[in-house]
Amino acid sequence: MAEQTTATPLNSRHRDLKALMAPFGGWDMPIQYEGIIAEHAWCRQKAALFDICHMGEFIFQGDFEAGGLEDVFTFSVKTIPVGRSRYGFLLNEQGGIIDDLIVFRLSEDKVMVVVNAATAANDYAVISQRLKGGAFTNITDQTGKLDIQGPLAREVMVSAFGEQVAAIPYFKFITMDILGVEAIVSRTGYTGELGYEIFIPADKVCQLWDLLLKDERVKPAGLGARDVLRLEVGYSLYGSDIDEVTTPLEAGLGAFVNFDKNFVGKEALLRQKQEGVAKQKIAFRVSSRRSPRHHYEILSDGRPVGSVTSGVFSPMLGCGIGIGFAAAGEYPLGMPLTICHERVSMEAVVCELPFYDNGSLRS
Repeated sequence: MAEQTTATPLNSRHRDLKALMAPFGGWDMPIQYEGIIAEHAWCRQKAALFDICHMGEFIFQGDFEAGGLEDVFTFSVKTIPVGRSRYGFLLNEQGGIIDDLIVFRLSEDKVMVVVNAATAANDYAVISQRLKGGAFTNITDQTGKLDIQGPLAREVMVSAFGEQVAAIPYFKFITMDILGVEAIVSRTGYTGELGYEIFIPADKVCQLWDLLLKDERVKPAGLGARDVLRLEVGYSLYGSDIDEVTTPLEAGLGAFVNFDKNFVGKEALLRQKQEGVAKQKIAFRVSSRRSPRHHYEILSDGRPVGSVTSGVFSPMLGCGIGIGFAAAGEYPLGMPLTICHERVSMEAVVCELPFYDNGSLRS
């Protein structure tokens, strides 16, 4: 039986462009148009446009502390300045990651929470249960989201919408008029390149897509290129690299946990800090152009020590790269590994993240 999927408002646009479509997080999404390598290169060199309408968006309005929102995430909501956003986690009692997300501070008493597609319904239910007051609304169906990413993204956005876009610093956003409606334009993204995330009413997203693609500096890119781009810069993918049985400490993401505040899962993480983790994230590069795949085994001196969670061929490095989890221990840079699956075997070495750090992200 075919997987039931939901279509974004841009589904017909993708099909008109002959995109390869496939299910992702319960949505029918474009994997590629021209090809993953070509779309990856366009994003690294010019400006790529991504349909991200599948993501979930919630609005909370009220007193952050009295309403209980301040205790929901691994970071403080009340200390986010208006016009800024913050990344972190929604955890379970065991410290496992229910989701990774970004909170945008819209006003003194209002935030937008942006979550992953596959986890959106559960996220909304979990957060709702933890709140003690305030108004909490799921606006996913009413919200469209496009990401334009690449070193020419700023020039494209200024050409389309004016100079005010050029002044937005990294991890800040503005609210502005686009196509006659209120939109949020944020200097954030998932590629390691200069870019913007645009939140606009869903009934305007097709018009915005068409407008941006009229610029010859812009081409559409699918989830295939997006996965290569994010892994090159070491970003985790929910459902592969992080999940409900993996903690931020195991995933090497403890920097996004504020232990000076209360949050669900804090006690479990404090115990883990004291006792040590049972598994840890490692990054590696392969000595050939072969791609390590999810669930491939990681061996050290012929002994299984873990498994791959994400792997691709990196056009920027010219070799296979990957991240995975291994039993807690010492994995010094340059340590040899073997990545195996059935008859497949590839030699690799431990390396540091990000694999690629010459992007235009902060330019």
